[in-house]
Amino acid sequence: MKKIVIPMLILACLACEVADAQVRVRVRPGVGYPRYRKVTKRTVVKKIVTEKFKPTVLLSAGYGFPNLDKEQLADFRYYYKGDFAQTGPITGAIDYRFSRLMSIGLLVSHGKTSVPYYDGSNAKVLDGSLDNWAFMLNLVRYMPINNSKVTPYLRTAIGVNTWKQDYIDAAGNKLNYIEKPSELAYQAGLGAQFSLSDNARIFLEAGYGKYILHGGLSFVF
Repeated sequence: MKKIVIPMLILACLACEVADAQVRVRVRPGVGYPRYRKVTKRTVVKKIVTEKFKPTVLLSAGYGFPNLDKEQLADFRYYYKGDFAQTGPITGAIDYRFSRLMSIGLLVSHGKTSVPYYDGSNAKVLDGSLDNWAFMLNLVRYMPINNSKVTPYLRTAIGVNTWKQDYIDAAGNKLNYIEKPSELAYQAGLGAQFSLSDNARIFLEAGYGKYILHGGLSFVF
């Protein structure tokens, strides 16, 4: 886990550093004025924050490349796992963007994962599957840049998992008393929204938790 979390944190820091970098803006030359002047992120943010902002509601739907749910499949002492099969997660979110820099809302995800189990003689003895729904508080921090068509952001989401798990042996019998998977659900992500129109956007995101890659559509109301 540390091998993935640390690069994600480094990537987030680099994104912030890029946003902090000074940009050069061309101005009309004249007496007492240089041809170029430097504008820092603080100047850009101050201008954005002071401009009139209308709160909006965002509805989003997306599909992700699965990440950690397969780790919740049970381990058995004398059996080993075969190849995983995973679907989703499919995601849906509703967010209230109350400022240019922040939004808060609900992120819901649904995904499935399954795996066969084999014994020492390579005979299949079990089929295990998990069906997951996750409900998470979704906090998004937008990073203002001098481009109205692209909006980078950082996502932090935390909530609860609900699971349906099944372990069926070769005779078709369901195993009982299997330890329940973790109830903690979380997602961290670094992504960007790309404006298609005043009310529609696509988003792409790299993350850790429910998904490692994620993309979809957002609609603004």
